[in-house]
Amino acid sequence: MQIRTTLVAAMMAAALLTTAGCAVSRGQETMGAYVDDTGITTLIKARMAESKLVSATSISVETLNGTVMLSGFAKSQTEKSAAESIARGVNNVKSVRNEIVVRP
Repeated sequence: MQIRTTLVAAMMAAALLTTAGCAVSRGQETMGAYVDDTGITTLIKARMAESKLVSATSISVETLNGTVMLSGFAKSQTEKSAAESIARGVNNVKSVRNEIVVRP
């Protein structure tokens, strides 16, 4: 039983190290930065889903070190601006790159 417990603990440690390695390879300095970026992205997508002005399914959100990049398609300039406004309104967002294309 002791060997099995040790083996499970070793496998979990290896999984955590692999996850931390992915975060660093994406450009974040720490695992905490990766978690922060994921939280920012999730919150922006949730707010877009709640908004009547933005089609959350047509707009992609990516966050790296607090910089948010919006891409995809909007039906109007109003929708594009609303998406950017939502992103800027989230805590810990340092800047927003709005690459959304207006396509009626």
